[in-house]
Amino acid sequence: MDFKLISGDIDTTIKSLGKCRVDSPVRGAVFVDDKESVLINTSLNVYEELRGSDHRPATLEVAGPRSKVFFDPSKTKCGIVTCGGLCPGINDVIRGIVLELFHVYGVKNIYGIPFGLQGFIPSYRHELIELTPTSVGHIHERGGTVLGSSRGGQDPTEIVDAIERLNINLMFFIGGDGTLKAASAVSQEVIARGFKCAVVGIPKTIDNDINFVAKTFGFDTAVEEAKKIIQCAHVEATGAPNGLGLVKLMGRDSGFIAAHAALAQRDVNLVLVPEEDFDLDGDHGLLKAIEGRLTRRGHGVVVVAEGAGSKYFAGEEHQVDASGNVKQGDIGVFLKNQISAHFKALGVELNLKYIDPSYIIRSVPANASDSVFCNFLAQMAVHAGMSGKTDMLIGLWNNTYVHIPIALATRERKKIDTNGALWRSVLESTGQPCLLNDCGR
Repeated sequence: MDFKLISGDIDTTIKSLGKCRVDSPVRGAVFVDDKESVLINTSLNVYEELRGSDHRPATLEVAGPRSKVFFDPSKTKCGIVTCGGLCPGINDVIRGIVLELFHVYGVKNIYGIPFGLQGFIPSYRHELIELTPTSVGHIHERGGTVLGSSRGGQDPTEIVDAIERLNINLMFFIGGDGTLKAASAVSQEVIARGFKCAVVGIPKTIDNDINFVAKTFGFDTAVEEAKKIIQCAHVEATGAPNGLGLVKLMGRDSGFIAAHAALAQRDVNLVLVPEEDFDLDGDHGLLKAIEGRLTRRGHGVVVVAEGAGSKYFAGEEHQVDASGNVKQGDIGVFLKNQISAHFKALGVELNLKYIDPSYIIRSVPANASDSVFCNFLAQMAVHAGMSGKTDMLIGLWNNTYVHIPIALATRERKKIDTNGALWRSVLESTGQPCLLNDCGR
């Protein structure tokens, strides 16, 4: 497994608004029963540990169409909201939800909530966007989100007030960790009021850091685009004496994009991620490693995830963004300055090219792989919502689309297991040594 799972008790129970009594309008489908599930951990060691005990391996409910649904499609009103930073594939998900609701279930009343959670709040005066197959017909061809987005929390009670006023029965939240937590709070408020509205999340984070979700949409596209950037950095590095390409990629808490991009374009010599500490100075620090690379080969490429090296900003007073995320110091600019100063002090020529393509990567349309993935997520989200399932999200686990409680998925960030196959492959590909002066040599 390429990442660490959170520890502790695992509750995979999916909440429901009630018994499904309406015949599903889905034609030609192989219906899924709520009892169908997949194992969270398929390791044989788990069975050995549980053998003879009263415990059963943890499982996740399988996603897909049910033979009976909770909502009458002819009387159902749906809303879609997109929040947080941009990510390839958001428009694909929006389009997939609309087409599935309209053509498969016969739901005609579908609305987009503009500019994230702000769209629910009357004081912002954002107007609803009617969504039809015609209006979403070509939106997958462009990046971003046609609904607009915003960061920052809004009062769940105000959001539910708006949902009640609009008489929305099914609400889709497309967003990352903060958005999913907001969706869960909305779901709980809805349940407390006894209002029948299902809340379904589709996890959106380009960093791929949602727990119990093997992959989030947009990640494949991000890696593909990052690969191109690394290739350019390599060309720049080899085109000058002591050329060094320094590329900063997304990855606030988890370095999956940096790791996968380095494997996709095997011209990278050093990869820095939040999960693996490194020293800057000293005989075994980063600067000495770069020195050694340039001495041996005359060029090099360093890839750094935005959340790496956080200890170098520990003494700074950090602000938070509108979503409550700590505004981190810019590790890319920091390394650029430190590396340049180091070689200047040595009196050694250095041709350093620094590239930060983050906003370019976030804004491109989804590639073919992500587009297909987004369509599956959209379809499964609609199936779940129409069946009255709530306070949950759709994810891919063990090659199966599953239902995951939002509370479980947001308990902790998914991170690279630095003892696992992914990081080991990165180290083998790059030849990267331990970059700590006390790593047990």
